[in-house]
Order: sequence, then structure tokens, then C-alpha cells
Amino acid sequence: MNILIITQYFWPENFRINDLTLSLKKRGHDITVLTGLPNYPEGHLPQGYGILNKRIEYFNGVKVIRAPHITRGKKSKLRLAFNYLSFAFFASIVAFFFSRRKFDLIFVYEPSPITVGLPAIVLKKLKSTPIMFWVQDLWPESLSATRSIQSSIILGIVEKLVRYIYSHCDRILVQSKAFLGSLEKLGVERDRIFYYPNSAEELYQNIATKSDSVCPLGIPPDGFCIMFAGNIGAAQDFENILAAAEKLKSYQDIHWIIIGSGRMSSWVESEVKKRFLSNNFHLLGQHPLESMPYFFAQADVMFVSLKKNPIFSLTIPSKIQSYLACGKPIIAALDGEGARIIEEAGAGLTCPAENPCALAETVLSFYHLSESERKEMGIRGSNYFKKHFEHNLLLDRLETWMSELKTGTVSN
Repeated sequence: MNILIITQYFWPENFRINDLTLSLKKRGHDITVLTGLPNYPEGHLPQGYGILNKRIEYFNGVKVIRAPHITRGKKSKLRLAFNYLSFAFFASIVAFFFSRRKFDLIFVYEPSPITVGLPAIVLKKLKSTPIMFWVQDLWPESLSATRSIQSSIILGIVEKLVRYIYSHCDRILVQSKAFLGSLEKLGVERDRIFYYPNSAEELYQNIATKSDSVCPLGIPPDGFCIMFAGNIGAAQDFENILAAAEKLKSYQDIHWIIIGSGRMSSWVESEVKKRFLSNNFHLLGQHPLESMPYFFAQADVMFVSLKKNPIFSLTIPSKIQSYLACGKPIIAALDGEGARIIEEAGAGLTCPAENPCALAETVLSFYHLSESERKEMGIRGSNYFKKHFEHNLLLDRLETWMSELKTGTVSN
């Protein structure tokens, strides 16, 4: 099939769409990617990129076309809004010129913002190309949950935009079954919604043991290592994490290792100093995806957290699949679907969101487990991943749906 993938974020940014793109290409599909200029999460362009530079690149043989846009910057909600809107605008112009080409399918990847669907609709109107839309983040609910937008008037406008975009999609994939109700409330018929969870890159399934790997710079060589990998943002509730770390400060061998960056990074860094947590709380910054196995190998337990909010309880943070795949046990401070999966898998311990006392107690409970008990949790998690989230299993399902959409057949 000749597939156009539209995503605001793509390589060299670390998103699951990178791996999915290469997997589809390996299976013989002709893939073109329409994306933006890389600036996530730092907020500025890497060296070598510019409005007029690297507009066309190749990613392991996949043609990548980059639309210009305003970079997301740091901390400014207005700047972030311009980032979202400018990509949608300029990518729509680029999509107009794609009208000369014939694509069998447009695949849209939407971790946020929802406006990434607009360029796809432009092309659909020009060429009648079907759209498959993969929802990672629910709008407008997530805007309200993170307090990005609090105006009911603006949220109402966003809801109308979301309804418009969904109404033009032929099939909508959701990363969590709990998303189904939200989409149906926005007028999406049940037979257009398909459950398609995230998987994890193959590299996560080959994690060495702590003793068999070299300890990366910045990780204490001894002690109990709780590792978080991913975005440092409002949704991840670092206030709760830091409060729990304060309660456990007397346990000098408990170390919180944070790999990643985001809009809350500078705030977290200042709070670590203010709370005198520098000996226990280690911010290692952003690292390439390829280096994650070396970091994960040093973890005694992986950690995931989300704020207490109805919308977040519907979400499965994609890092859960990575943690399960690598065979490491998990501590989770979240509610709903993500916690359910970890408990169902028997892959770790969970506690309610926004409860630092419960989180501290959960960490201590895990801290006192035997090595064999921790290992067994990791094994159960790995087995659960293979049964429910394994890469080729999901890819087979996706190819079937794509073929049905191309030929006009229907199944669910």
C-alpha cells in the first residue's frame, strides 16, 4: 500500500510512530511522512534544522517531508498554541501539493494536538483518500485536565473542532479501551472505533541485568534504583513524586532516577535543591532511545505516574508497555486503566494518584521484597506484554484494518 503518515512529531524526536513507520516499510509498504521540524521537548530546533533547512530527509529509506511552524518554546501556553496552529496551517498547504500523488491511505498519529488531523482532511477533500486516525490523547479533556485551557468558551470551540475532525475520519484507533465512551459522546459511531494499544520497540525486550551491564554516568553504582523515563510535564505530577521522595529521604540508599525532559524540568530541578533531595533525586536529562537499555538495566523498579483526573484514569501511558516489555517490575502512582493493566499482569505495585503517603508506603513495600519476588513480577509483566502488546501481533491487526479500509470492507 502507498501510505501517507501525518504526525507533528517524528524522528529524531522519540515517539512510537517512528518504530511503526519502519515496521510498515519492512513489510513492503511505500511510506511517506509529513511532519514538523523537530523541537520536542526542548522547544527549539536542533543544530542544522531551520525553516528552509532539511525540508526533505530520509529516515532509513522513508521519505520525510517537514512543514515549517513556530517552535513550541518553553513554558508559554500562547507559544505552544501557535506551535499547534502553525503546524496545522503549513502542513495543510504542503498537503495541498500532495494532491498530485495517489495515496491508498492517510494514517494520522495524534499524541496531541488534535489539530494534526486538519492536513489529512485537506488531502481527503482533494483526493477522497480514507483517513485512519490513531488517538493517543483525548481532546478537549486533556487541555482541561492539565489546565492548559480553563475557559469554558475556548474548550467549547475546541470540542467543536474535535467533532469536526473525528467526523471526517473513516476509522479511529484508540490506545485505550476506556477512550470508547469519550469518542461516542462526541458523535463517533461505535463501528468506526477500533482498539489499538501501543507496543514497544524491540530494543526494550533485550535488557541486560544490573550486574551484567555498564552503569551509565549519573546513576549511583549502589543502592535501590527507582527509574522514571519520559516527559516531565504537568500530567506526570512531579509534585507528588517529590513529596514522596521527601518522606523517604532518611533512606539514603533509595535513589530516584529521572531520564527525560519537558516543560516542568526547570521547576523540578529547583524543587530538588529547595527540598535538599540532591543526594536521592537524580535528573539525567534527555537521552537517545538507543541508550535506554543501558539505563533500564540499572533499575530495580520502573516508575510511572499521572495526576488524579478522570481523563488520565482512561489513559494507558505508553511507557507502561516499554516497562512490561523489558521485564522490569513497576511501581505506579495512577488511577484507572494504567493501574488495572499492571495489577492484571501482576507486574508490580500500584497506589492512588496524588497521594504521597501511599506512594512512599508502596515504595517501601517494594523495597522490602526479596530479589526473587521482584524478578517474578518482571517475568509476569514480560509474559503479559507478549500476550497483549507484542509488536508483530498488533502490526498484523493494523495491516488487516488498513487493507479493509482500502478495499471498503468493514469489520471490528
